[in-house]
Amino acid sequence: MANRVELIFDFVSPNAYFIWWPLRDLMRRTGAELDVTPVFLGGMHKLTGNAPPMIRNKDVKGKVEYDMLEIRRFIETHQLTRYKMHPQFPFNSITLQRMLYAADQDGRGVQFVEGMLPAIWEENIDLGDPEALGAAVTKAGFDAKDLFARSQTDEVKQGLAANTDHAVERGAFGIPTMFVGPKGGDTEMFFGKERLAQIEDELAKG
Repeated sequence: MANRVELIFDFVSPNAYFIWWPLRDLMRRTGAELDVTPVFLGGMHKLTGNAPPMIRNKDVKGKVEYDMLEIRRFIETHQLTRYKMHPQFPFNSITLQRMLYAADQDGRGVQFVEGMLPAIWEENIDLGDPEALGAAVTKAGFDAKDLFARSQTDEVKQGLAANTDHAVERGAFGIPTMFVGPKGGDTEMFFGKERLAQIEDELAKG
């Protein structure tokens, strides 16, 4: 039964921000369950030979400009008016992703994403400042010292790497990738923030 959406996720991707709120609305509307799987996008790109769109498409005449037009349309459609491109983009997300992995081990991955996305993509906190990052994690309802300490353990580092490898083995090559279907069962893969209607159709199949 297609009653679950698994979101392959890395904070560094603006598209992770764009998809989050409309996807959350879709989950509420359909009653489906949302799971987050933390990965390291830099590692995923290395494994697949992929690259960020602005780099991948830079030599294609008109492509980057059109991509920006589609982003503006998506923001307008879903009223994501608080979004601001982070001045440190593309930032190194490895610590954030390891903290997310640790939070997800506690069953609180969705809450961590929900709390940290606005701090990063709306407030543009300084991600190179441990105090600013810690304050945002605390505001999100977590013990920042605990998550940071756990993010430095071999268990968490290896777990995030394993998540990344497994996502690629399943066909993922970028963010946002979503797998729709029962936990532990057959799933359908969808890539891109423009796939919301297709995901809703898949969920409607029951």
